[in-house]
Amino acid sequence: MKINKNIQIAIDGPVGAGKSTVAYLLAQKLNILYIDTGSMYRAVALLAIINNLDFYNEADIMAILKKSTIKLLPPFKKSRFCTVLLNNKNVTKKIRTQKVSWGSSAVAVLPQVRKHLVKLQKRIAKAQSVVMEGRDITTVVLPQADLKIYMTASVEARAKRRHKELQKKGIKQTFSATLKETKKRDRQDSNRETDPLTVTQEVWLLKTSNLTINQVITAIIKRLIKLDFLEKSDIIKTLNE
Repeated sequence: MKINKNIQIAIDGPVGAGKSTVAYLLAQKLNILYIDTGSMYRAVALLAIINNLDFYNEADIMAILKKSTIKLLPPFKKSRFCTVLLNNKNVTKKIRTQKVSWGSSAVAVLPQVRKHLVKLQKRIAKAQSVVMEGRDITTVVLPQADLKIYMTASVEARAKRRHKELQKKGIKQTFSATLKETKKRDRQDSNRETDPLTVTQEVWLLKTSNLTINQVITAIIKRLIKLDFLEKSDIIKTLNE
């Protein structure tokens, strides 16, 4: 499967909507770069933890962030969806802890942190085709993207996905606690002063509560064909892969 020209696909949505899985698999099928912007904020949270900084201490975090490097690479063996390097050290596993997860949502409210990372994200997407996902991609990072998608699902469905993910990692947490945490993350992401999570009129609202991953990807492929970025024969290839 090959796209007809350079393309930017932007995917937004709340925690647990399935953005990372869909974006990663879609990028693989299209043979283009996948960018998990959430991993960048997780890296910043880890940077704060390593340096014993409060997640909301913007001045001190920025002082260290400006001296640091964050790079995203294709996944190495046993990596999640991409390999994350913080100051040239592989921190892919370290940024997936519960503490870092919460910290990433906290540092994401800091205006200067967001400005710094958005600049980096724009630079990455400028010269190549990308599938980029996060929580402000369609509105801030790539507002002129060729295809803008807002993936969502009911909070219960998203909490179930998150709970299942935690169980696979061996993290013991009740579903009730996961649901509460998901609702709290939703409030923080939607109510932050800087670049809150929002749904704009021009985005494609893709509800995934009752869809499998393959059904979601197939729906996106159909939309790309409609927009003339792919040939009609590609939908058959997608269904058979």
